[in-house]
Amino acid sequence: MCTKKGSKLVEIVSAEGIKLNDQQRRQMQHKFKLYMEKYFKDKLSKGVDHTKIILWKDMLIIRGEGFLTEPEKYIVATESGKDVVNAARRQVAKQHSIDNIPYFEEELKAKVIHQMYEIEAENDFWMHAMVFNRELTDSV
Repeated sequence: MCTKKGSKLVEIVSAEGIKLNDQQRRQMQHKFKLYMEKYFKDKLSKGVDHTKIILWKDMLIIRGEGFLTEPEKYIVATESGKDVVNAARRQVAKQHSIDNIPYFEEELKAKVIHQMYEIEAENDFWMHAMVFNRELTDSV
């Protein structure tokens, strides 16, 4: 996790984890946003048009819009095509979860105890919500 000291970002290390204040929470959200954009660009050769990261209380929520390729947009226009694209993108979400939960756990010094992901290919939208074993943020 990062905090500003002067004009330089400095790592904060805490084995038991700390509750992020509002500034730290915003910095961590930005860090995760950049990380997720790079992850999808590297894995799928296409980034997500819009990524929103919400870190609050004991939850991390990642929302993405604009993740379909042009061929997928064409396929999803039919009912059977929608099912095919949703199934394929659910597999991508499952792999994202496998690949990235260890990163989030390490960064936040907390364990994911529940998670879910939702894919709405017809709306070009996906979401991954994770609940951690402790509060991550200070109350504001």
